[in-house]
Amino acid sequence: MKRLLSVAWVVLAVLVVPSVASAQMVILVRHAERADGGGPAATAMMAQADPELSAVGKARSLTLAAMLKDAGVTKIFTTQYKRTIDTAAPLAGVLRLTPETIESRDQASLVAKIRAHTTGTVLVVGHSNSVPAIIKALGGPDVTIGESEYDNLFFLAPGGLLTRVRFQP
Repeated sequence: MKRLLSVAWVVLAVLVVPSVASAQMVILVRHAERADGGGPAATAMMAQADPELSAVGKARSLTLAAMLKDAGVTKIFTTQYKRTIDTAAPLAGVLRLTPETIESRDQASLVAKIRAHTTGTVLVVGHSNSVPAIIKALGGPDVTIGESEYDNLFFLAPGGLLTRVRFQP
């Protein structure tokens, strides 16, 4: 039931928010759950490790693909980390798109590339700290993503209108 409700919200957001025909929409999501479990200890180890997705994270990435396959995504951006690449991979495969990797520290370049992509919908797979910063840089409101939150899907429409949907694998 939760999954059906989440899919309904995505469909509503895609239909209500102006997208491909009139202006660009940006969909942002934090990467799915990491195999190392995340949290402060895992964050401290990030400089040394690049963990893959957990089983739950892999399931979440498949759910994301099912939810967004008809959302008009024409461009996907990820960071250089496996967890963002693997979160985007199922959707990229369905849509036959090759995600563009942007260095995680180069948010200014990412924002410029998003703005330059004026047709279709853009998907950005980022991190708990970068997704809110990107939303803000694109004219959206302040948002926060908790360290243990992996279920936020943000739809940012022209003019800064933001819709937040929670989804489960």
